[in-house]
This record gives sequence, structure tokens and C-alpha cells, in this order.
Amino acid sequence: MKKLAGVLAPLAGAENFHKLLENLNRGRGNQFLYGLGGSQKTYLAAGLWTATGRTCLYITADLQEANNVYDDLVTLLPPERVLFFPPLGTLPYDFEAQSPEVTGQRLQVLQRLLEGEGEVMIVTTVPALQRALPPAESLQGKEVTLTAGSVLEREELLEKLLWLGYERVELVEGKGQFAVRGSIVDVFPLTADTPYRIEFFDDEVESIRQFTVEDQLSRQRVEAVRIFPARELILTPAERERGREALAQRGKDLCKRLEARGRGQLARKLRQRWEQYCEEAENFIYYRGIDNLLPLYYPDPASLLDYLPPGGVVILDEPGRIEERARDFQAQMVEIHSNLLEEGRAFPFQLENYLSWERIAAGCRRHRLLSLAHFLRSTPGVSPEDILSFLAKDVPAYQGNRELIRGDLALWQRRRYRILVFASSRERGRRLVDFLAEEGLAPALVEEGEAPREGQIQIRLGVLTRGFEFPDLKLVILTEQDLLGHQKARSLARLRPKGKKVRAVADLKPGDLVVHVNHGIGRYLGINTLEVQGVKRDYLLIQYAGEDRLYVPTDQVHLLQKYIGVEGRTPRLNKLGGAEWNRAKGKVKASVQELALELLKLYATREAVPGHAFSPDTVWQQEFEARFPYEETPDQLEAIRAVKKAMEEPKPMDYIVCGDVGYGKTEVAIRAAFKAVMDGKQVAVLVPTTILAQQHYNTFQERFAPYPVRIELLSRFRTPAQQKETIQGLKRGTVDIVIGTHRLLQRDLEFKDLGLLVIDEEQRFGVAQKEILKKLRESVDVLTLTATPIPRTLHMALAGIRDMSLIETPPENRFPVQTYVLEHDYNLVRDAITQELRRGGQVFYVHNRVETIQREAKKLQELCPQARIAVAHGQMGAGELEDITMAFLAGEYDVLVCTTIIENGLDMPNVNTLIVTNADKLGLAQLYQLRGRVGRSDRLAYAYFTYQKNKVLSADAERRLQALREFTELGSGFKLALRDLEIRGAGNLLGAEQHGHIANIGFELYCQLLEEAVRELKGQVTPPEREPVLDLNVSAYLPSDYIADGRQKIDIYKAIAAAKTREEVAELEEELRDRFGPPPRAAQNLLQVAAIKALAGKLGIEAIVQQEDRVLVELGPEPPAPLPEIFSRLKDFRRRASVVAGRKPRIAVRTRDLPGEEVLSLLIDILTSISSLAGGEGIKYNRTS
Repeated sequence: MKKLAGVLAPLAGAENFHKLLENLNRGRGNQFLYGLGGSQKTYLAAGLWTATGRTCLYITADLQEANNVYDDLVTLLPPERVLFFPPLGTLPYDFEAQSPEVTGQRLQVLQRLLEGEGEVMIVTTVPALQRALPPAESLQGKEVTLTAGSVLEREELLEKLLWLGYERVELVEGKGQFAVRGSIVDVFPLTADTPYRIEFFDDEVESIRQFTVEDQLSRQRVEAVRIFPARELILTPAERERGREALAQRGKDLCKRLEARGRGQLARKLRQRWEQYCEEAENFIYYRGIDNLLPLYYPDPASLLDYLPPGGVVILDEPGRIEERARDFQAQMVEIHSNLLEEGRAFPFQLENYLSWERIAAGCRRHRLLSLAHFLRSTPGVSPEDILSFLAKDVPAYQGNRELIRGDLALWQRRRYRILVFASSRERGRRLVDFLAEEGLAPALVEEGEAPREGQIQIRLGVLTRGFEFPDLKLVILTEQDLLGHQKARSLARLRPKGKKVRAVADLKPGDLVVHVNHGIGRYLGINTLEVQGVKRDYLLIQYAGEDRLYVPTDQVHLLQKYIGVEGRTPRLNKLGGAEWNRAKGKVKASVQELALELLKLYATREAVPGHAFSPDTVWQQEFEARFPYEETPDQLEAIRAVKKAMEEPKPMDYIVCGDVGYGKTEVAIRAAFKAVMDGKQVAVLVPTTILAQQHYNTFQERFAPYPVRIELLSRFRTPAQQKETIQGLKRGTVDIVIGTHRLLQRDLEFKDLGLLVIDEEQRFGVAQKEILKKLRESVDVLTLTATPIPRTLHMALAGIRDMSLIETPPENRFPVQTYVLEHDYNLVRDAITQELRRGGQVFYVHNRVETIQREAKKLQELCPQARIAVAHGQMGAGELEDITMAFLAGEYDVLVCTTIIENGLDMPNVNTLIVTNADKLGLAQLYQLRGRVGRSDRLAYAYFTYQKNKVLSADAERRLQALREFTELGSGFKLALRDLEIRGAGNLLGAEQHGHIANIGFELYCQLLEEAVRELKGQVTPPEREPVLDLNVSAYLPSDYIADGRQKIDIYKAIAAAKTREEVAELEEELRDRFGPPPRAAQNLLQVAAIKALAGKLGIEAIVQQEDRVLVELGPEPPAPLPEIFSRLKDFRRRASVVAGRKPRIAVRTRDLPGEEVLSLLIDILTSISSLAGGEGIKYNRTS
């Protein structure tokens, strides 16, 4: 037995634990241990894994239990040794696209088991085990291992990546992708946390570097990388051919049998299906639906149990429940397949994708098997050789009762118990130490490896589901939840890396609309390389109204912006040289100046009016904030800090907090409200709908429960008597916080001392209500919350006149929503609804046509007679709509068939399946918001975006559908949706008129004009920068064989145009080398021209123009150094540089006999020399030879 240390050390004293170990190590493979529940089981399992040194597979009945077990084990064992094998969770249909996270997680487990590098603890569910896998030997060796210095042809690597299921893209942004740029291959292994950049020199792997997706730059070199398959089914050409032949043969046999039975129509459907499969198998390595044909390629498929090493241990957590769940899952799959078979949409052998309980139980018995249960009961398929018991007790739920806590802990200390208390962070651990010390106890905050001591209370870091007591071991383990009734929510980190802000990328593709600051809206057609008098340059080609075309040099790329307007409105192209564009721009400029003036006036008024300066945080405030049951995101903490700071100022606050639903805005408001109440002030929370009022009321009640704060609700769900009592309480000052709809703004409402007004989704209130709010803003602290994102560019433009915080980081304790794109299919709808109802959840079914919505609901009722279905749409009366939504929230309905009206701010954690019909007709922003309505709990959520069967899509719908396919991860579809939403957010913030202006000139230019207007009114006008004019006869561009992707090319051109110093140019050269390889001569010239421009700008040079055999450098009115000194310095270049007499001082550089690149080097040397006179560092630009 290996030594048990740290928190697990007490188990070494348990007699039955030793017996259990002895039996398992001797190969007595079937043990049953009862008497344990919850975290008691995971504690024992952790000890078992440590003591035996064997790989363990811990199986639960469902995902929720698996989550708890996983989180407990991450606390008790080395986290890198604990793996999670999630269920695929997909219904057996052929999807066009689906999220990669779950597959990645499963493959990570398979990879670790195949590599066999050290023992691991794997947590899974029985449905995850029942989905068949390819045999272990079929994945063995199917990987690519690259080491620096190894020999491999680049083309061979690309072929292998396609074979391993990787997708070739222009830019690697997600797992399972690879991109090729010359001698560089970027790849993001599905089982890795970081992408890799592999650089070749001929056929040798010259270097391997990790890089980051956000900026695409390398971070560190590594010696080797292993690229594991990006899919579970990987086939050699021979296996593919064998499978294709088997499919054709089985298809023919089945059709013959059906025809013989008089089922000709069904036979025709099946024939069509297998012929389609065979055709796709000819053209693609991995075609749609291939994973559902696994038994065809491997007639005897495997399960995860077959991947376990010899001597591995299988732990069944409540085998009776596992058996029940396995049989239930199998019955569900049989039912789904029977329906599909009847319609000719599946083959009988496809049911072999799902393994029976008998097969799973037999697989378990082939390993050392341990069943853990609370009570002793028999389970078919599990016949124990030995039965052992363990004595354990649950601990009480103290709910912060100091007397009970003090009494029990003191008693355990007197009995020489080892007492361990788990806290979720060091800060919370310190608070627990203070809390217990106040009760006369003497706790110690200890490090991970330290052993428990008799009679000592140790505070340790970690999260357990529940505490427990082992009386025989004199051990008690407690959690924050047990002591105080709350603890930080556990992090579901298995499926998601840390929450990331989404970097918006203004991808410019041919066909996109663009705005040229001087010429207006046109259509971008692509990058053209033109040769004029032997000099090659790149130009962006823009088409305007009629046949007008404009070639924009790449050094003017900053004058171009991608047109981002208002969703659903397509602008007309402007005419080149027409007055229309200047008129539109002028109109917007005048309107923006008016808006800026109004905002500044309001700001000045607030600055002048004295307001209440709230007191700094009290001890109560700190304790209240510590009771928040989630880990705050950095953005959220920053917003809380900023709001509280603004409240402490002696003037009325007007603050906006913007963040997606579920990103933690309400908590910002709750903490601000607590601060106000602590100062004896009243708080009003104004929301647009009754339901949202009810939800906020519930949340506030829950958070304020331990404190003597009176919270009331004013809405139509309250009786007149209750409303009257609340109104009187507000007047008398006995109500501290009131939450309500626009009823709060009526004249009969009086507050004794209102200190803070919180407004949720202000844009949804009417004009009259907004006027009342405007007046309130002048005297009361106002905090506005909005779920519609506000673009950072607008945030910057309004800096200093509108205080706001953006919460952009998603919370970490969420599974990503599993997203699927496919043709609409009522069978899938039925199965998706049934699957959700089976796990006690609810479903949104979005059908965005009011005329046919009742018919759709009736069809669903026929499909799912057991489901309770309600209908909601915007043409209903407000009261009726609210009543239905409220009933759905209360769980009175299972399925809500609705239009896109599903309310924005509503929190419905029990709704975890979303089905959208005609998704191709909805805007991306709408789809993004709809998808955000599910996946708001710790359950796996599913979103099915469907479109009409066999429908010929318009080009526009096809584009939207393509974006939808990319929508299954944080790809560009996601970013586009976010951008459309942000524009909507901008319109909400600035009003309808400004929304129209955004549509007319595009969002970026609008923000630019707004920022200029604000700066002008604040007297912060900076003179426009004068850029030096450069006209040099040298080919300076990015060749297409160096950077092929137009979007990346434009990004680089933009960065080069924006470079203002030689250091920035040098950094750009490093970036080019890193991402694309050594720059060719034309690209080197481009960098040198950029370095010359940066130097010239710094020295105040007005122009550098090349003539026949010389270059003229025109100095500005304020030379960088006294002219005599400059002319003296030119003597160093006497053969090449001289002064030219004239009205303006000029330098002539003779270029006869010099090739273009040497002309550039000479100019850099001359300008560097002059720069050193002007106090410059005189470092020469690191030119590439």
C-alpha cells in the first residue's frame, strides 16, 4: 500500500479500508461496501486511488452526480490526475455542425489511457459508457508526434492532419483546426490547451512554438508536440473501403428483405439513404453521419471499460441506480431507432452504437470492481464476493448558528477529533479563521500536504459537496456550506477553459460593404497587385455606384472601415465624387455635436448639484459580499469597485453597468443597494416587466435573508391591500428596498429618503417614463443595468461624460451550450423534447410566425402527448403574456412554443433545450441572444438551429447558415452576432435618431465623429497629425505567396500604416517572421518604407519623393536640429547626400546605380543620423539582408 498523506492520512487507521485494499490487490475483483453517501464515497475513492496506485474509473448514474464527484476528487487528489469523460449527449441524427468541446474532453481521456503515463482517476456517467467507441487498437498509434529537428515533409503532415479529422482554415481560432502559410503550419490539437506553430526548413521541422489565439503571436518554444486525433472514429483507406462495401452490401440485403415483405416504399427510402452515404464516402474522408455508422467499420465496438489498463479499478456509485439509468437509456435509444427505422432513416445495425447494461456489467466484472452504496441491496449483473461496511454520519446544516457551531466544534476538540474545514479560496479561509476565532476556537489555516492533527481545527483550501463525520476514525470534515449555508459555486472546468473576453475581429471579405472617410460607402472587391512603371504595389479595390471603382493604396488603409450598420438595413452605394456623402456626413456631424452638448450639460448639472456621499464600506458590507456564492470575475469586481467609488462622491451618481445575461450585473446592484441601506437610505429597483420584478425580488430576498432589511415588491401580482401597505411603508421609511415596474414612477409614490435608483434595461421604458427618470438623475444616485452589449469604441468615445463599466468575461461555472445545425425534422424535435423532459428540464421551441404558431404547438402536442405545452407571442396582451411566462417559470408547463419574444433578462436555469425553426431567416444577433437563454445552470444545454428540408436557400440565407455553422464555437459567426448586438446596444444608449445616423455612415465613423465632438466641446482639440508624403520607386507589398488570406493581409497593412516608431516597425517584422516566416524582398521593402515614414514623422519631415536619379527630402518649418548641424552631419554621406538651395531646406540623396533596397537602407541611415542630433537614440533599423 502506498502511503496516505495530507487530508487522506486518517483512512490509514480504518480496518475495513485495509481489508478492501487487500481484497482488491489480491484480485478478489468484486467488492461491495455500504454505509456511505455523497462526499463520504469520494473521500474513500480518493484514498483507494492513492493507496493502490491503480487507474480508477468512477461511474455515476447521471451528470449532476458526476459533477459533484469530479469536484470533490479535484480537491482531494492532484487535479491533473482527475479526468472527466462526458456523455456525447447527442441524439442519433446526422448533424451538419456541432460543438467540439465534448468530443475534445472524451478524446483527452482516451489519449491519457492509450499513452499509459501514470495512473489517473476518471469520472463518468453510465450513458457516457453506453455510447460505443472504436476498439482501443484502432486509435493506438494514430497520432502525429513532431520534434524539433525531425524530418517530415510538410505535405505529409497536412495529409495526416486531414486524416486525423482536423479542419483546414485560414486562421486558427479554435480547437481541431489547422492553417498553412508557406513553411509554417499552425495547429490546435483537440486535446491541448494551447495551439502550436510548426516551422519547416525544407523537410526538417525547424522549430515548434506555442502561440495564443488572441494575437496569433508565439509565446514559447517547445521541443515536441503530440497531435492526437480530432475525432473518435479514425479510418485508414482500407478501413474506409471495407466499411463502404459493407454498407452497400447490408443496404442491398435489407432492401431485398423489405421488398419481399411488401415494404417497397420503405426500401426505396433506405436505398436512397445508403446510396447517398456511399456517394459521400467516395468524396470525403469523414462525411456527415459517419459517426453513427461505427458498427459498420468495427462490428465489435468497444466501451471505455476496454481502454482501462490491466489491474484497473471500476467504482460503481449506487449500482442499483446505475443499472436503472442504463436500462432507461437503452430503452430510449431503442424507441428513437424504431421510429427512424420505420421512416427509412436508419439501419438496424446502428442500434449497436449503444451498449446494453448486460454488456457494461460484463465489462465492469473484467476489472477489479467496487460497488459503493448507502444501503445494502442486490443489483443484477453485480454479484459481490465480499461485503464490507463503513460507519459514517452526515454533519448538521448549521446555517451560521454560532452557538451550535461553537458547541459541536468544542465537543469534537475535547474528544481529540481531527477537524478539517474546507474554504473555496485563501481569502475566505482567512475569514473562516476570524469567524471561528471570535467563538473562542483556535483554527489554523494550513497548507495542502500537512497531515490532520488530533484536537486541531484546520482550515484547508478546496470545495466539497457536503461535510461528514467518521466516528471510528475520529475525523470530521466540514464545508463553508455546512457552517454558513453558502459556499462558492464549483467550477465546471472540464468543458471550458477560463472565461475569455471575445476579441471582435473586423474581418473584411470581398463583397463586404466598406466606408471610405472621404468617398463614402462602397463594396470591397479584394486586394489587387498593380505594376506601374516597374514598381509593384497592393491596392484595395472598392466599387461605388454605377461602374465607379477606386484603388486605395495600402498606406491609406486607415481611411477605410468595414461598414457596420443596423441589422436589417442595407445602405445604398455612394457615387464617387458626388455631394451625397458629404451631405450625409455633415448632417451626422451636426447631430452628434448636439448630442455631445446635451450629454455634457447633464454631466455639468450633476457635477454642480450636491448629492449624498455614501460612507466607506463597513465590516457588515464585507461580510455581506463574502456571502456571494460565486467567484467574481475580474470585470465584475472592477464594476463593483467603480460603482461604490462613485457612490462615495459628494454628487449624484449616474452609472451604467453593461454585461450579458448571467454575467453578474444584478450582484453589482445588490452590493450598491446594501451600501445605501447601511447609510439609512432607501433603494428603488425599477424593471420593465412584472416577471423580471418577481425574479429580482426573489434574488434580493435570498441575498438579504440574514440581515434586518425589509424588501417589498410593487407589481400587478400584488393585491391592492399589499400595494397600499408598501406605499405607506416607503413614506414612513419602514421599507428599505422596493422592486417594481413603472408603478414606481407614479405620482402617489413618496419615499422618506430615497438614496439609490437602480434601473434595469432602461431602453424598454416609454418616453414619458424616461422624462421622469431624467429629473430623478439630477438629485439621486442612479445605477443603470443593461444586458445588450455596448461596443468598446463607443465606451471610449463617451469617456468622461458617461460613466460605465463593461462586464465582458463570462462566468466560469457554465458548460458551453452544445449547438447543432441541421434540417428541421419532427422526429428530432420529439426526441430532443423527450430527452429534456426525462431529466426534469424544460424546452423553448422558437417558431417566429404568429399565423402558424398555434398549428405548430398542436403538432408538438401530437408528437409529445406527455408534454405540457404553452404558447407565447407578441400579439398577446401584456397581462396574458406575463401570466403564461410566469406559469412556465413556475414549472407548470414543459414546453414554451414562442416567437423571439423570449424575454431578455429572465433567468430560467431549468430550460436547457432550445429548438429554433427557420433559423436561416433570423439575424445572427437574435440567434445569439436566443442561445443565451439556455445553459444557465450546471447542466449540459442543447441548441438545435434548424432550417426547412430540401429548401433552396437564397445566397443571403446561405451566408447566414454558413455563419451559423461557425456559430458552434467562438468562431467568426459568434463575433458577427456580437457585433450586430453591440450596434443595437449603441442605439439603445443614444436613442433612435442616432441609430439612424449609424445606419447612414457606419458605426466606426460615427464613433470617430462623436469622440471628436466631445473633445472639441471639452476644449481638448488636438491639431490633426501631418503625415509625411512618401513616393519611392520601389516594390513594397505583401506578395500573395507569402500571405494568401486577404483578411490577414489587410490586418498587417493596417498595423504597418499605424506604426509610429521604428520599434513598432521592428515588432511588426518579428510578428511577420513568427506568423508567416522570413519576409521576402517586397515585404522587407514595405517594412523599410514604414521605418522611413516613422523616422520622417518624428523629424517633422514633410515629404520624401524619388525623382529620376535622386530622392528629395523636404524638411519641415521647424527642423529637428539647427540647419548647420544637419548639413555638417551630411558630410558623412558626402558622395550621396547634399543640401539643395531653395525656399525650403531640402536634402538631395543621389541614387544612381543603387538598387531599390539599398536606396531604402541609405535613407534610413541618413535619417537615423539626423535623429541622433535631435536627441534620438540613433539606433539603426534592424534591416533584413
